[in-house]
Amino acid sequence: MKKILFILFVFLSLFSSCTEENATVDETTNEPNKVLLLKVDYLTNTFQGGKETTYTENSNSFTISHQSVPAVDFGNIKLKYNEINQILFDGDIIWMGLGQIHYPQNMLAANQFEIVLTDDIIFPTTNFNHILPEPNLSNNYDQVWMAVQNLVKVRQYLISNPTGVVHLYLYTPSVGVGNPADWKWIVLLKN
Repeated sequence: MKKILFILFVFLSLFSSCTEENATVDETTNEPNKVLLLKVDYLTNTFQGGKETTYTENSNSFTISHQSVPAVDFGNIKLKYNEINQILFDGDIIWMGLGQIHYPQNMLAANQFEIVLTDDIIFPTTNFNHILPEPNLSNNYDQVWMAVQNLVKVRQYLISNPTGVVHLYLYTPSVGVGNPADWKWIVLLKN
């Protein structure tokens, strides 16, 4: 009887560990396909929070396209993870008003992200990819990067994908008389 209970326990343990995460695992790294989205204030370059999302589809590539509706009155921007056809970001762009982020929802606050306790500074080995760069704005990516490079999650992503591209998008939820105090850098990394 004890042997049967032991075998049943082992079987249930294995079964539960296999079903807890339904994400596809990358066969080369044994990690599920994840994307880290981080939000940084445009004016102060202060990290404001973010979200890590696990996807069931797997891909070794990470390209992003955008779908936008111009802000004649009410506009919208969506950023899509091309290889798996998933929306990464969805936000309003409102003429003479203030839009909001619809996806991702329930972002974690900045204080919920662990930071490294060293003073070393790291940079991605590849260049930054600016999605829809604004021609008349200063795009100092180093300042944006300094706001997030000390996060443990960011460093884990760089270690697991050392040649991965860091994608940046400047979300301006207001146009016309837009207020840069409302603008956010969206930083996207794939593990």
